[in-house]
Amino acid sequence: MNDALKIKSFTDLETWRQGHLLVIMIYKETGIFPKEEVYGLTSQMRRAAISITSNIAEGFGRQSYKEKIQFYYLAQGSLIELKNQLLVAKDIDYLKPEIFSSLAEQINQTHRLLQGLITKTKTFLIPKS
Repeated sequence: MNDALKIKSFTDLETWRQGHLLVIMIYKETGIFPKEEVYGLTSQMRRAAISITSNIAEGFGRQSYKEKIQFYYLAQGSLIELKNQLLVAKDIDYLKPEIFSSLAEQINQTHRLLQGLITKTKTFLIPKS
């Protein structure tokens, strides 16, 4: 494998990169939510979003594949939590339809990549015959 293609840091993972983009998008969009939501939906969505990339990073740093997968599943749980919160934000008219669509697509893209990362990591747990 070419050294330029080796994954040396969690920031080299495309899953983390797309998740990071999602975090930035969530922070920007929740910044325009009503002030009374600062300790409510704004805080909840930001914590869920940052938890996704934090758990990917922590999983990457773990030594055993079992531990890595455990943290990647925690990231997936936070991602699904964020999906729910995004639907609430849309349904109470905090997000314009085009912004909702953009965020939903980024969440789905991150989810697909995370599922792939989990699946790939699981292959290292299967004993070789």
